[in-house]
Amino acid sequence: MCKLENVKVGIRDLNFTAHRGKMLVRLTDGREIIVPVSFFPDIRQMSVKERNRWMILDDQYFTFENLTRVYSLLDLMRVA
Repeated sequence: MCKLENVKVGIRDLNFTAHRGKMLVRLTDGREIIVPVSFFPDIRQMSVKERNRWMILDDQYFTFENLTRVYSLLDLMRVA
């Protein structure tokens, strides 16, 4: 798990429908990060159906069924 301000935190889930054009990431400590999908061109190009096929890896990373790239929690924190 990633240490942010001495708190261990991971990714709990992703949501692409809560905010139009944005990705909502819920963290294991209850915080939420909202990031424009436009910051991630390969995710932006995916259909809604493809975006809903996400996978969380080791609480710190996420990817999609049809995507070879793996993103990290730190990637999200850099753009948030």
